Amino acid sequence: MSITLRPATPDDAEPLGAILFAAFCSIADRHAFPRDFPNADTGAGMIRAFATTRGIVGVVATDDADDGRVVGCNFLHCQDETAAVGPIAVDPAAQGRGIGRRLMEAVLAAGASATGIRLVQDAFNTTSMSLYASLGFDAKEPLALLSGTPEPSSTSPRADTEVRPMREPDLPACAALCRRVHGIERTNELRGAIAHFRPLVVVRDGRVRAYASAPTFWLMNHAVAETDADLHDLLTGAAAAGTGETPLSFLLPIRQAKLLRWCLARAMKLVKPMTLMAMGTYQEPRGTFFPSVLY
Repeated sequence: MSITLRPATPDDAEPLGAILFAAFCSIADRHAFPRDFPNADTGAGMIRAFATTRGIVGVVATDDADDGRVVGCNFLHCQDETAAVGPIAVDPAAQGRGIGRRLMEAVLAAGASATGIRLVQDAFNTTSMSLYASLGFDAKEPLALLSGTPEPSSTSPRADTEVRPMREPDLPACAALCRRVHGIERTNELRGAIAHFRPLVVVRDGRVRAYASAPTFWLMNHAVAETDADLHDLLTGAAAAGTGETPLSFLLPIRQAKLLRWCLARAMKLVKPMTLMAMGTYQEPRGTFFPSVLY
């Protein structure tokens, strides 16, 4: 199989949307987990957005022996100081031929100047875990995808606490909070979230105590908080604000055992296990957090 790699363009959205749907559904169905993409159109919309966003590098693999048919893709998100990989997908009919490795090598080369690179993978996907480990990624955090609407509590959000939409003037405070927890900030990512994902902040005594970037869309939803109680306020406040028919969803580090039990006790559902992996600089988090797939 003769493969060529080239930059992704918006014109790739439809074929890559179909590949994303097929590839992610294939592994989920094989292990009896829920599908990440409801249809190919959802994948196409994501590809179209990524291919037109500054700071995101897209790579497409084509099969020279089949009139340049698109067979895979990968993306590197470089909006902030730490880069992130994904989504990577290879047409199921073309898997097992080294295309995924070549796509990973291409984005790692594009991110060579980043201080660190992160990704999140399905823990049940032994093929992807083996690939990422062989390329130099270290497993840093076992995660659980949680979904649901936390049942109301008489103690959270606390009476002196406001949970409200994030605004542009909140970005410096959010950056400072993220830097205290992770040693990095994600301001450009949050700026994009304000435009697309209705992020929320927790404010008490005039200070931002917690935030979540995309409360109902776990793929893009990361959060940091000063304390577990602040994250309780954030989650129950988000539920009280109303999300329509869409539940909250996020990737909770299962080592935060008290938070996991708190979520399960409030009728949130554990959907599947995932793994946060990192290459390069990584600071062990110093506070309460959960990552998005872009960390």
